[in-house]
Amino acid sequence: MDKEKYKRPLRKAKKAFRKHSPLIQSGDTIDYRNIRLISRFISQQGKILPRRARKLTLKQQRLITIAIKQARILSLLPFYNNERLFQMKRTQKPPKNKKKNFKIRKNNKK
Repeated sequence: MDKEKYKRPLRKAKKAFRKHSPLIQSGDTIDYRNIRLISRFISQQGKILPRRARKLTLKQQRLITIAIKQARILSLLPFYNNERLFQMKRTQKPPKNKKKNFKIRKNNKK
C-alpha cells in the first residue's frame, strides 16, 4: 500500500498562552519578609490566589505559597482578611444560666 496516502498533516506547534508576571520584577525576592510583594497574591478574604489568576510560573507560585504560609505563622499576615468574620469568631457566647433539676430516686428494696 501507498504510505503517502496515510500520512497525517503537520500540526502547528502550540504557543504558550501565559505571559510572565509583571508583578514580580527581576530584583524582587520572594520571601516571607517581603510583605508588600506577598500581599498582592492574597484575595480580599485572605485566600491565596490561584496560579492562573496572576499568570505565575509553577516555581513562582510554589515560592509565594510557602512565603505566605510562613508569614501567617509568624503573624506578619492574617489568616483571615475579613475583619467582620474575624470578629465573629473572636466573640464568645454568653454563659447559659439554665440549671437542670435532677430528681434523685431512691430504690425501695423490700
